[in-house]
Amino acid sequence: MTLSIDSSATLWSPEPRSGKPLLVLLHGYGADERDLFGLIPHLPDGIAVAAVAAPLTPPWPMPGRSWYAIDSLNGRSTEGITLAAESLLRWLEEAAGDAASVALLGFSQGAAVSLQALRLAPEKFGSVVALSGYAAPGDLPNDELLTETRPPVFWGRGSNDDVIPAHLIEHTAQWLPTHSELSGRVYPGLTHSISEQELTDVHVFLTRWRDAAASA
Repeated sequence: MTLSIDSSATLWSPEPRSGKPLLVLLHGYGADERDLFGLIPHLPDGIAVAAVAAPLTPPWPMPGRSWYAIDSLNGRSTEGITLAAESLLRWLEEAAGDAASVALLGFSQGAAVSLQALRLAPEKFGSVVALSGYAAPGDLPNDELLTETRPPVFWGRGSNDDVIPAHLIEHTAQWLPTHSELSGRVYPGLTHSISEQELTDVHVFLTRWRDAAASA
């Protein structure tokens, strides 16, 4: 089975993007490509931004799109996350163009897919921002490489987020420090959402990625 991202649904920042670092936004379950596009004013300047539409449609009456099926709060298939990440990598083959570097910013499902894409093809990404998400359980062939290269990852989540199961949070808290250069923060009182303080922290993190791409 393969999944396909509809390139015609991708939203792009309006400025010329040739040669700039590219940040790809991956929305959460039941949202669509417009959901995170509104974050652009909170992002560093001098980068190109693309917001992609996930390849699946959730069961009726849930609106929007999804990266993988969720049958219940605990019904998250690692195989489904991998299929979604592979679809993102295929989309990037054409979309990335001559980007100076590529980073991913995902929320919830989008965060899980972002981290899985990093694990599948670590050479393709300069940084990953994972908000209110998790690293999928299980081993992948490049995991050992990540322990050596330690790519920059920002993992932010709310202390009151009850959407992501506790065992997945615990797994991610153990996995990320050994497979990345981790910038992590738990925001007191925050639920399954994004706060102003988190956006400030993301801006700082992505500015470092942009500057590193410019000096490479």
